[in-house]
Amino acid sequence: MNNMNQMMKQVKKMQEQMLKTQEELAQKSVEGSAGGGVVTVSVNGQKKVTAITIKPEAVDPEDVEMLQDLILTAINDAMTKAEELANKEMSRLTGGMNIPGLF
Repeated sequence: MNNMNQMMKQVKKMQEQMLKTQEELAQKSVEGSAGGGVVTVSVNGQKKVTAITIKPEAVDPEDVEMLQDLILTAINDAMTKAEELANKEMSRLTGGMNIPGLF
């Protein structure tokens, strides 16, 4: 019975730490870019796009598809970095174990 109580305390502590880490991730930001930096996208650690910057030289009315591709590439780059950030932060709590559905 004592072991069960200890285990429940550890689970509760881990849950609290995960919530705190998720809150911290919301405050952290990564940036993805495309076209040598003419399009940049900022994403927080919870994988929410927080900003998109497009330099004027990226805007060509005759080539809207290129701009769309640059934006898509920058978003995917930022999302990959946000995923890596989240995995790194969460792995500190799980001791490197990959727990599916954790984050």
